[in-house]
Amino acid sequence: MKLSTILVLTLTGSTSAYTFGISKKVIDNAATTAKATAIAGVLASGVAVAPAFAGDVAAGEQIFSANCAACHAGGQNVIMPEKTLEKEALDQYLAGGRKESSVVTQVTNGKNAMPAFGGRLSDEEIGDVASYVIATSESGWDE
Repeated sequence: MKLSTILVLTLTGSTSAYTFGISKKVIDNAATTAKATAIAGVLASGVAVAPAFAGDVAAGEQIFSANCAACHAGGQNVIMPEKTLEKEALDQYLAGGRKESSVVTQVTNGKNAMPAFGGRLSDEEIGDVASYVIATSESGWDE
């Protein structure tokens, strides 16, 4: 019996390979090898390592415009001018670094002069804003 047949039987959970006199150990080893090879292929293609935004960037832009733009229009900060939403400033000043989860924490809880939006916006809306802020910090804010 060919190894490919053993792999198909193994990956589909079939035990009919035993009727061909193939030991369970051979089948288990073939399954482990097949799974490892499949995972390595996915990782090598970059599918598993590409960052995915948790929220909806377009919805985040609308929520940002309605709730954040008064202080952060164009990615700026009218209260603390050095702490903008530009990529470099987020890297330097955002607790936890420039990532969505850090933006979610700051928007939810507030900090210094920034009010908390946890009681005003839903978790989904905050996630959308975080996605928008990170995506726009990468592509550049329109002034």
